[in-house]
Amino acid sequence: MFGAEKGKADKLDGSRLHIGIVQARFNESITDALASACLQELQALGVNPRHIEHVRVPGALEVPVALQALAERDRYDALIALGCIIRGETYHFELVANESGAGVSRIALDYQLPVANAILTTENEAQALARQHEKGRDAARVAVEMANLLEDLA
Repeated sequence: MFGAEKGKADKLDGSRLHIGIVQARFNESITDALASACLQELQALGVNPRHIEHVRVPGALEVPVALQALAERDRYDALIALGCIIRGETYHFELVANESGAGVSRIALDYQLPVANAILTTENEAQALARQHEKGRDAARVAVEMANLLEDLA
């Protein structure tokens, strides 16, 4: 079955997938919640916990280089980027948000590998807290769906 013919359940079947996760530690309580929700959802979608590699980096700017290292191993069907950037009083927010986002997208395109980007960019901590669980689950679903889609398109 291909493309539109596949049912929703097939698109979200992670039972044969290998997933890599890169989590930024900055704003750790939020990124820990993102990771927890993501890991729970991956397992609910059938991904074997032994087929998940979860690494941590200092912050969002370091996420792309760790994603690249995982992509170069050529053993993952999809990668997931987790982080949290909260606007401060300086231009640093824009720099970190733009550069980390561009880096994540570049890895996906350079390696033709799905990368679910769940690096939150919020105005304040309350917005981050409101999104931490759902965005973690969303990242898991995006990674599984896109890995299955790219396999179908190959």
